[in-house]
Amino acid sequence: MKAVKITTITGLRKELMIAFEGLRDGSLEPKIAKEMNNASGKIISTAKIQLEYANLRGKKPSIPFLV
Repeated sequence: MKAVKITTITGLRKELMIAFEGLRDGSLEPKIAKEMNNASGKIISTAKIQLEYANLRGKKPSIPFLV
């Protein structure tokens, strides 16, 4: 699997779908997919925290990753 720079949630979703297909066709090791899934979950969690923080402050968040 070729490494790419993921700059948006859409890009992350696309990469996860590629990983899913790799699991299905056997071209990606389950251990690698598990680590990708773990890291992706942490990335998404940080965005959720930013959204919650902005909401608590009554501000509109500016999170380029979510576009």
